Amino acid sequence: MKKMVLVILLLAGCAPEHDGTAILETADPDAVQLDGKQDGLADTIKKEADSVESIYDTAVVKGKKELLVAYKVRHLDRFKMKKIEKDLTKRIEKIAGKDVEVVVSSDYKIFLEAVRLKEDMAAGLKTEEQADKRLSEIIKLKREMT
Repeated sequence: MKKMVLVILLLAGCAPEHDGTAILETADPDAVQLDGKQDGLADTIKKEADSVESIYDTAVVKGKKELLVAYKVRHLDRFKMKKIEKDLTKRIEKIAGKDVEVVVSSDYKIFLEAVRLKEDMAAGLKTEEQADKRLSEIIKLKREMT
């Protein structure tokens, strides 16, 4: 019995330390603009989304015809998710204009796919055209989930 307690204590001592903020880890990816324009629209929209107090992490991908804004909401604000998404969508549509289809998602899988797309672009694994096609697939996935 004493050996088992000792083994448990040793294993517990080897566990990585946490500061209690694991829920609030941020990826904070840079905004990605795939439309060939250098107008900084994706960066502007990321700043706007980051300015919302309830949101702590955002991923913005601007394609030729579509704009994806994936975000994470603070834990205690999850009860207001519909309101947050509605307000954020209005704010972003105002900035993006009518010629861009705005898709806003708080789904974690969509967020991860947007971050992965950004990483693939940074690593040179996808061309701008391939990334735009992948963006359309991610948006299609989001629509299928809802």
